[in-house]
Amino acid sequence: MSTPSDAHISVIAETYRLLGDPTRLRVLLACLSEPIAVGDIAKAVNASPSLVSHHLRLLRAARLVRGTRRNRQVFYDTADEHIAHMLADMIEHAMEDHGEDSDT
Repeated sequence: MSTPSDAHISVIAETYRLLGDPTRLRVLLACLSEPIAVGDIAKAVNASPSLVSHHLRLLRAARLVRGTRRNRQVFYDTADEHIAHMLADMIEHAMEDHGEDSDT
């Protein structure tokens, strides 16, 4: 693997900073399996639609989600397979049974 440039490091750091907010991470996870409307995301993450919209604006700006308009609603899903794989790997890592942490 090649070493990323400083600009790429900044993008990666910003992505992880955005995902450091539990509500924002839940919003992104709600968009993982299929396109979903703001109201449905709000129900899934137990947050107000306005808060979800705020988080979606940030996630869209970071190219983590994309919106597709269908009639009067916008449906959101993860922006690409890289995001889906990154989230799946993070979830798998978090759910691993590590038992006792040890360096041996």
